Amino acid sequence: MLLNTKRLFSMARPKHCRRIASIPESNYFKPRGIPLHMLDEVILTVDEFEAIRLSDLEGLYQEQAAENMGISRQTFGRIIESAHKKVAESLVKGKALKIEGGVIEMASMRKFTCSDCRHSWEIPRGTGRPKDCPSCKNSTIHRAEDDKGYAGGVGRRQDRCHRRIQ
Repeated sequence: MLLNTKRLFSMARPKHCRRIASIPESNYFKPRGIPLHMLDEVILTVDEFEAIRLSDLEGLYQEQAAENMGISRQTFGRIIESAHKKVAESLVKGKALKIEGGVIEMASMRKFTCSDCRHSWEIPRGTGRPKDCPSCKNSTIHRAEDDKGYAGGVGRRQDRCHRRIQ
């Protein structure tokens, strides 16, 4: 009898960090009128939540969304497919949806300044360029001179990624 030693001794590859813009404000959703103790849960990881936000809410193509998250387009495709299945299962089968877990890093902030009123503000990288100043609503805005942007290259990402959400 031959054994497949490759299968016996193979280990899963470690997950690379997925860059997210922010932790969701609400992390639990359940069907109305059903007590919590009677519900099964579906766990949606924070990176799956971010993939849904970028793809379905922001309308980004998979390539753009993957770049925002610091992953390959193929990996993004697997994440969004898993996320869609979990959300569908929760809706169709009336299960609670809990958002938690994953290996993530928070996106760095970008700093903008208004040319007219000189107001400065920060927004997370990956959320798109603001259309106008939040203070005076003028569209003459630019990146601040002291803006550092996203620090580090692809080779350093693993060193920075130390946050595992549970």
